[in-house]
Amino acid sequence: MKIIYIKRETRYEKRYSIKMGELTTRVTYVRKCLFGMPIKTLHKYRETYYGEVKDSSDCMLFV
Repeated sequence: MKIIYIKRETRYEKRYSIKMGELTTRVTYVRKCLFGMPIKTLHKYRETYYGEVKDSSDCMLFV
């Protein structure tokens, strides 16, 4: 078992953009883990319908 490793997790989240309105998209988190516990989120991105990868900060969280 490794002590420190990188883990990628994908989940669905509701996002809101001004141009498109509400959308449900898959957001992928890349996290650094220590003994299985996440320490730090290294990167967060989402994939569009056309396959383009975008940074997750361009859409606001839908509340």
